[in-house]
Amino acid sequence: MKNIIKYIIAIIFILNATSCNTDFLNPEPEDRFGEAAVWKDPALVEAFVNEMYRGLNHGLRELMLGSLADESQFIHNYGSAQVVQSNLTSADVGSFSRGDFDEFNWTVLYRRIRQVNLFKEKIEEVPFVETSWKDRLEGEVHFLNAYFYHNLVRLYGGVPLVTKAYQLKDEFNIPRSSLQECIQYIVSECDLAASLLPLTYPSGEGDIGRATRGAALALKARILLYAASDLYNDPTWAGSFANPELISTTGARAEKWQAAKEAAKAVIDLGIYSLQNTGSPVKDYTDLFLIKDSKEAIFSRFFIKSRGWEDGALPGLANGPNGYHNWGGNTPIQELVDDYEMVDGTKFDWNNPTHANAPYENRDPRFAASILYDQAPWRPRPSDVKDIDPDGKIIIRSVETAPGVWTPGLDTRDGPIEDWNGGYSGYYLRKFIDPTVVHEYAAAGGNQEAPWHFLRYGEILLNYAEACIELNEDDEAKLYLNMLRERAGMPDITETGTALKDRYRNERRIELAFEQHRYFDIRRWMIAPQAMGRNANGIVIEDPLAGPVEYSLNKVQDRKWENKMYFLPISLEEINRNSELIQNPLY
Repeated sequence: MKNIIKYIIAIIFILNATSCNTDFLNPEPEDRFGEAAVWKDPALVEAFVNEMYRGLNHGLRELMLGSLADESQFIHNYGSAQVVQSNLTSADVGSFSRGDFDEFNWTVLYRRIRQVNLFKEKIEEVPFVETSWKDRLEGEVHFLNAYFYHNLVRLYGGVPLVTKAYQLKDEFNIPRSSLQECIQYIVSECDLAASLLPLTYPSGEGDIGRATRGAALALKARILLYAASDLYNDPTWAGSFANPELISTTGARAEKWQAAKEAAKAVIDLGIYSLQNTGSPVKDYTDLFLIKDSKEAIFSRFFIKSRGWEDGALPGLANGPNGYHNWGGNTPIQELVDDYEMVDGTKFDWNNPTHANAPYENRDPRFAASILYDQAPWRPRPSDVKDIDPDGKIIIRSVETAPGVWTPGLDTRDGPIEDWNGGYSGYYLRKFIDPTVVHEYAAAGGNQEAPWHFLRYGEILLNYAEACIELNEDDEAKLYLNMLRERAGMPDITETGTALKDRYRNERRIELAFEQHRYFDIRRWMIAPQAMGRNANGIVIEDPLAGPVEYSLNKVQDRKWENKMYFLPISLEEINRNSELIQNPLY
């Protein structure tokens, strides 16, 4: 791997030199390799593939996808308000034009797909000594191609299936393939990848983070779950749209659910993944997103401290409370907080006096592992704040220190520390954040190395359970669903029928919170009008001199839903570049 690493900069130069993009680092001539030289050297080809993984991006960027759904509010905006208020147009896609979401950017993804096609066209020229090396690289590229396309499909529906590496001089007029054709293509790429990739890699050989057979099968299970879901089978929301094949598929739903079930079971039956479960629910769920060797991880991206800002993975700095000199970016909203059950499995209810008087007590252990709330224990304060809060706990409540005199919470926008970074909702993100890292000094090596999981076993169990529910196999669904409940320290789900589906959907909301699923789930289930058609709320907490602590809800963000938001618009730039493209409905 050492020889491969030193070639990465040169490979990046080659990739950019053969595209329209000019935003790249120009290395010195001795570090450059001509394109022909790459395909004569297996090590350079591996460096080429390694660089392609960068196209996956990750979900720990400053702006997180949960803030474009009903999980959180991004306090710095960055176009997020346009998304949650359904104000996107083909000329302005709001947050989706930002580098935070390069993994969902049409132009960026097609640049990556061009790399895939270049690899496919050239790989037979490479003088590999070991066939296994060639097979593994081919498997990785098939997986990456499937992942790139599955992101395009999730956001746009049917897209052009490009199978050659176009040059600048080439005409580029390719129509969108049907949604069904795209899903079939993604499945075929996953199958090819699975046939070529190893189940695991030997430890200590620098292959951590590479795609495996399990990753390919897990991705296949995900896209087949989407293919069976409501949105992909009901184009009526689009009115008189003349091309329903671009936003929906045909065929029997039961057969689609059966395919999704079998695909998820294939991952389970590999027998190499298991839940992060030592019997300590809060710690297990916390550790899952911090440790590097969890048996639950199927495919993850790993980070290196020395890279500092370069990877853009600074969840503590970006999301931590302003009272710690953090930026408080993606702040959980009350709607998500209220969906965490009580520890006995009942729903939280503000009309229940016991719940309302102590809303953060006796909740699902995943709540404490995911969200920082008022009085939640956290890490020691920075030296200049420690005198105000020597205990290191989150302070949202305002305290009446004399009649009519209120001291605002340290971690609020009215607090004394960086009030411009304070959240509005009364909550901060806890999930993904390593409390042992001094996040406010990220630029000086305070960034963390916790991984981002693209695919994990918990999702597979949920996917399998969902398919079983849709096939009326309730007992089988509950068997696997309750594995997650047991890990979380929560009682079994016992309902059947519609009530079971509702419990499942809430369980998925909680278990996969902030992992880039909810944005797509509310769309594929077609519950987005309810989830996004209401304003986002937060909490106001007051501790008066006389009487108990008082909790009241307040609006923190206007939101609304229009059906056009089921899919994103294709940008005007792309429409002008490719005359064969048909715009998505209602734009």
